[in-house]
Amino acid sequence: MGRIWVVIIFFFGVFSFCGAGAQSYFTALEVGFSGGGSQYFGDLNEHYGFKEINGAGGLYARERINSYIAIKLVSDYTKVGYDDKFNNDPYDKLRNLNFQSDILEMAVQAEFNFFAFITGDKSNRFTPYLTGGIGAFYYDPYTTYNGTRYYLHPLGTEGQYAGYADRRYTSVSPCFPIGIGVKYWLKGGVNLAIEVADRLTTTDYLDDVSTTYVGLDKFPAGSVAAALQDRSPGQVLGIAGKQRGNTSSYDQYLMALVSLSFNFTSYKCPSFMKNDDELRVRQ
Repeated sequence: MGRIWVVIIFFFGVFSFCGAGAQSYFTALEVGFSGGGSQYFGDLNEHYGFKEINGAGGLYARERINSYIAIKLVSDYTKVGYDDKFNNDPYDKLRNLNFQSDILEMAVQAEFNFFAFITGDKSNRFTPYLTGGIGAFYYDPYTTYNGTRYYLHPLGTEGQYAGYADRRYTSVSPCFPIGIGVKYWLKGGVNLAIEVADRLTTTDYLDDVSTTYVGLDKFPAGSVAAALQDRSPGQVLGIAGKQRGNTSSYDQYLMALVSLSFNFTSYKCPSFMKNDDELRVRQ
């Protein structure tokens, strides 16, 4: 009989704690938006220059697993590009290639906090973190020639449609974001983050440049493809087998983003086995 009274008193205390006092809690889920810039690295920017930074932005949802680990689903947009005129190497300048491409990215990232981070808890307000993930992105490199934009993929500037089928590429590639960041909650449920993450990829054709020239004779005479496969003055470089790009590494793009996110609130009492899944709003 005594045990029954203990159980009754226990549940009475639980419901009193979670009930009419209308206590609210921050959920583990938060949604946010981000903005910042991006920079491409690859065959036209092998020395990691920052001379063509473009805007970037996106939306994301983050689920807190616990105070140290979170999973984030992101959707980002940016534009990347570069021009040989930015390079100091005489061969690169003579090559005279350039490109731009819009990028649409979807990725899943894990975040690993250095310190416990709990929005609304003043003792766990700030943390640096590491992030890594996997995703995919769409790209379609183009350039401008005689005032007209031309998409390079269908032109086959490295002989993709002239006997070099092994050089063909698709417009979707995996990407692997890896980077660092810091988090800080401005007020309970409102969180600020700054993140810098490089996107490693599995394509060497983000810039439509990878291997060697195949020779002017592989293209229809007077065609746009013939003009764009070798843009050096007088087309002096476009000899079959001569270096056009660098196959030793894949292309990359880096994003630096500032984000603002918002937790939802709930009046559901957190379970005792998942005390870290929801946090009571600090009044």
